[in-house]
Amino acid sequence: MDQQSIVSLSLILATFGLYIGIAIFCRAKQTSDFYVASRGVPPLWNGMAIGGDWMSAASFIGMAGTVMIMGYGGLAYIMGWTGGYLLLTFLLAPQLRKYGRFTVPEFIGDRFGSHKARLIAAIGTIIISFTYIIGQLSGSGVVIGRILQIDAMYGTMIGVVIIAIYATLGGMKGVTWTQVAQYMILIVAYIIPIVFMSLQVTGNPLPWLSYGTIVSELGALDRELGLTEYFAPTENKAQMLGLMFCLMLGTAALPHVVVRFFTVSTMKAARWSGAWAIVFIALLYLSAPAYAAFSRFILMTQVAGQSIAGLPAWTKTWVDTGKLQVADTNGDGILQWQEIIISNDIVVMATPEIANLGVFVVGLVAAGAMAAALSTAGGLLITISSSFAHDIYYRLVNPNASDKKRLAAGRWAIVLSTLAAGIVALDPPGVITQIVAWAFSLAAGTFLPVLVLGVWWKRANAQGAIAGMLSGLGVTLTYIILAKQGITIFGLLDTAAGVFGVPVNLLVMYLVSKATAAPPQHLQDEVMDLRYPEQMTYKDGEVWMDEASGK
Repeated sequence: MDQQSIVSLSLILATFGLYIGIAIFCRAKQTSDFYVASRGVPPLWNGMAIGGDWMSAASFIGMAGTVMIMGYGGLAYIMGWTGGYLLLTFLLAPQLRKYGRFTVPEFIGDRFGSHKARLIAAIGTIIISFTYIIGQLSGSGVVIGRILQIDAMYGTMIGVVIIAIYATLGGMKGVTWTQVAQYMILIVAYIIPIVFMSLQVTGNPLPWLSYGTIVSELGALDRELGLTEYFAPTENKAQMLGLMFCLMLGTAALPHVVVRFFTVSTMKAARWSGAWAIVFIALLYLSAPAYAAFSRFILMTQVAGQSIAGLPAWTKTWVDTGKLQVADTNGDGILQWQEIIISNDIVVMATPEIANLGVFVVGLVAAGAMAAALSTAGGLLITISSSFAHDIYYRLVNPNASDKKRLAAGRWAIVLSTLAAGIVALDPPGVITQIVAWAFSLAAGTFLPVLVLGVWWKRANAQGAIAGMLSGLGVTLTYIILAKQGITIFGLLDTAAGVFGVPVNLLVMYLVSKATAAPPQHLQDEVMDLRYPEQMTYKDGEVWMDEASGK
C-alpha cells in the first residue's frame, strides 16, 4: 500500500470512528428514536442533516464528473435537484409534518383510510430506496477500490459491511447527528480542492468567480479538437427539460427526504429546515460546475498530449480500479484527448491527484466521498427499515408487536436490504448519477401526485390513490426498461422516465377519485386542517383557534 493509500485510509477510519461513536451515543432506545429522532431536532441542525442526507455519492462523486463530461446538459442535475427543495419546502413539508406520522406510507395509509394504499406505498418506498442505495454502494466501491488499489467491485463488498454496521446502530436519531458531522466533513473536503485548483489555474482563490474564464478557454480548446463546445446548449433539449422535471418532482417526493421533515417539532420548524437545507446544499451545488471546468481544463492541458510512456503514476492506480482507460489507439506514442476514457464516477476522486494537490487533500476528498455515501445510505436504509418494520410488519401484520420486536424487525430489514443492494451494486446497471436519476423518476411517478392531491384536494380518495400509484410506478418502470433497450419517445432517455409516470398517475388518480365515492367527512376535515398553522384546527366547516395558544 502506497503513502497515499495509507493517508486516505487513516482519514476514512478516523471519520468512521467518529460516526460510530455518535451512533452509539445516540443509540435508538424506542421506536420514535429509530424512525423520527423523537421529533426533537432543531431546524438549523436538521437543515444540515438534510444537506448531509442529500449530498449522496451521486452529488459528491458523480455530479461534477457528469457536468465535466456532458457539459451544458449536465447542469440539469444541479437545477433539478435544487429546485425540488423549493417545491417540497413550500408545498408539502409543513403539511406532512402537521399530520404527525412516522413515514410516507403511513401518511398515505391514514390520509386515505386504506391498508391497501399503505401496503402499495410501502412497497413503492422500498423499490425507490433500494434503487437509490445501489448508487451509494457503487460510490463507496469506487472510493475503497482506489484506496486499496483493488477492483471497484471488491471495494463495494467492503462498503456493504461498513454501511450495514453503521446504519443498524442508531436509527434515525443516530443517523441525524452523524449526518450533521458527515455534512461538515464532506463540504470541507469538496471545497478545499477547488480552492487550490483555482489558485493553481487562475491565481484566484475564489473558484466561483474565476471558473468562467476557464470555460471560455475550454471552448477554444474544444474548437481546436473539433468537439462540441463544453457549455454549448445541448441538441436534445427535450431530454434536458425532461430530466430537470423528473429530478425536481422526484426530490419533492423521495420518501427518505420527506421523512427528514418529520424529525422537527412544528410546521414552522419544518419550513425553516427546508430553508437551511437549501443554503447548505447550495454550497456544494454552486461548486460542482467549477470543479468540472477545472478538472476538464487540467486533463486537456496537462495530461492529454503527453507521452504514453511518461504518464503520471496516478493513471495506473485508477486503471487498476477499472474506471479509467488510456490507450494509444493511433500508435503515435502520444495520449490524445479522444483516447482517454474516464468514468463520470472518478472525476472528483481523481482530480486532486491529477492536479498534484498532495496526499492530505487527496485523502480528505476520499473521506468526504465516503461521508457522502454513508450519509445518504443511512437515511435510505432507515426508510427501507421503517417501511417494512413499521408500515408492513407493525401496521398490517402484527399490530400488537412490542417496541423490542419492532426495533429488531427494523434492524434486520437494514442488514438484509444492504446485502441485497450490495449484490446488485457489484455489477451496477449504470453510472451513479444514472442509477440515482431512476430513483427520482420512480419517486415522482409513484408518489408526487398522491402526496400533492392528498394534501390539497379533499375529494381525493383511496381508490384514486391506489390506481394512481400503481399506474405511475408501472409506467415509469416500464419506460426505464424500454429506454435501456433503445426504445424511446421524443428522444427522452431512461433518466427522464418520470415525464410519463407523473401525468399518468395524476390523471388516473383524478378520474378514479371522481368516478368513485368521496372519502368520509372526517378524512376531508383532516385534509382541510393540514392547511392551517398548528395552533388552528378545522372542524364543522370552521377554523378554530387552539385555546392553549392564548389567542
